[in-house]
Amino acid sequence: MTGHAWLDVLISVAAALLLSWLALIITLAVGRPRGGMLKESLRLLPDLLRLLKRLTTNRTLPTGVRVRVALLFIYLAIPIDLIPDFIPVLGYADDAIIVVLVLRSVCRRVSTEELRAAWPGTDDGFAALQRLIRPRTTIRQG
Repeated sequence: MTGHAWLDVLISVAAALLLSWLALIITLAVGRPRGGMLKESLRLLPDLLRLLKRLTTNRTLPTGVRVRVALLFIYLAIPIDLIPDFIPVLGYADDAIIVVLVLRSVCRRVSTEELRAAWPGTDDGFAALQRLIRPRTTIRQG
């Protein structure tokens, strides 16, 4: 490849990464909890993390659920934020928003009873969790 071709590839990759990052920001902005729900999700974060750990280690749950939660833990462990803190609302709340989005996905495949059995917090906390995830009719799939 010539020097010019490498420059074209580099520019293309940079453009693709920028577009992907912008798509992530838009997805988070659209999927974030509204109003007081964002504050509520931040308040529940310690119990949510314990819940997610329990879901990851529960071998009776579908593999897809456990994989989603494991990938979420990897994302949370990475010290670099995908959304910089200078972006209003999303910059500081991106972790909480992503936790809620993954929980919504997980709760489509886990019954309310299984979720309640894994919940480490109070009944009020579980009620707040239910409001955050807006559970639908559950269909267990992998």
